[in-house]
Amino acid sequence: MTDGSPPLLREDKRAVATLTLNRPARINLLSREMLGALQAALVALAEDESVRVVVLAAAGRGFCAGHDLEEIRALREAPRILDLFQECSRMMQTIERLPQPVIARVHGMAAAAGCQLVAQCDLAVASEEARFSTPGVNLGFFCTTPGVAVGRNLKRKHALEMLLTGEPIDARRAQEWGLVNRVVSAERLDDEVDALARAIAEKPRASVAAGKRAFYAQMERGAAEAYALASQVIADAFAHEDAREGMNAFLEKRPPQWKT
Repeated sequence: MTDGSPPLLREDKRAVATLTLNRPARINLLSREMLGALQAALVALAEDESVRVVVLAAAGRGFCAGHDLEEIRALREAPRILDLFQECSRMMQTIERLPQPVIARVHGMAAAAGCQLVAQCDLAVASEEARFSTPGVNLGFFCTTPGVAVGRNLKRKHALEMLLTGEPIDARRAQEWGLVNRVVSAERLDDEVDALARAIAEKPRASVAAGKRAFYAQMERGAAEAYALASQVIADAFAHEDAREGMNAFLEKRPPQWKT
């Protein structure tokens, strides 16, 4: 049940769009409603050239507690459950394909698919009281879909420790293991997220979008193919007007005036 409020809120400020998961009473479960709202918002952002950075935040006492188990239990049959998880997987991959970098602003609990959501974002800033877990194994199922994103962020043994034990890790360990970039006090969380977003938003949009796209593409290839791809992308970048402006500004010792 909901109070009629939208499941997802959007606020734009100085080229940064903040999407806030807005089901605090249920710790922002990734229900079908929430997945649909996220997917629609991400698709819209992909076409919005006024937005240079996306922040993914959450209302209430925690970031996201994962999937809605009541919803999954009601589906009962594997094909119907598979359809829900495929919808979630599409949304997660849309984050990777988004031209803008996405920063997770994490407080409280990030469990199961909520932990996956943090791992799927390009960057993450957490408050000191944040906790991360993939607890499916404790409930009779393995967190295989969270394992895709978590396993691509953490070293293999760290990822498997989370997945096999289901035990939570604190924010400092999450930072040590590579799940989040920065850990700050709850009072400084917004300022730290804003500072990181601003640092990225000041860069040329086209260059950032091309760089993000190339980074993920080369990660899935062997070294030779990765270098071939990266060489083409950086050659195109140097020929772009933004790179020429950047080089001119550096050589002329002045601030750059980006075109995009």
